Amino acid sequence: MSYINISIIDREGKEHQVQTPTDMSMNLMELIRAYELAEEGTIGVCGGMAMCASCQIYILSGDIPLPEMGAEEDAMLAEARFVQENSRLSCQIPIKKELDGLKIQLAPAE
Repeated sequence: MSYINISIIDREGKEHQVQTPTDMSMNLMELIRAYELAEEGTIGVCGGMAMCASCQIYILSGDIPLPEMGAEEDAMLAEARFVQENSRLSCQIPIKKELDGLKIQLAPAE
């Protein structure tokens, strides 16, 4: 089993260093939920279908290769609040070995 390290800043500004396996078909939203880094019911409300933007994050690592943004994710971010140039939906980013060293911040819930 292969593990990578990801840094996650929660909504209170606290940084968490987490370790996650790359071979469990998880995405970043599921990782955030697994470590309980957001209040229950405030992240992944749509179940990871790119339909609610509750899992919006800010990518703080500019040199980590991320998957291309799909049309559904782009459309949802166009409607979401608190969107920045580095916004992504964490449910749309699968955990892969290339994400080792990634740093993200959770967008505000409200």
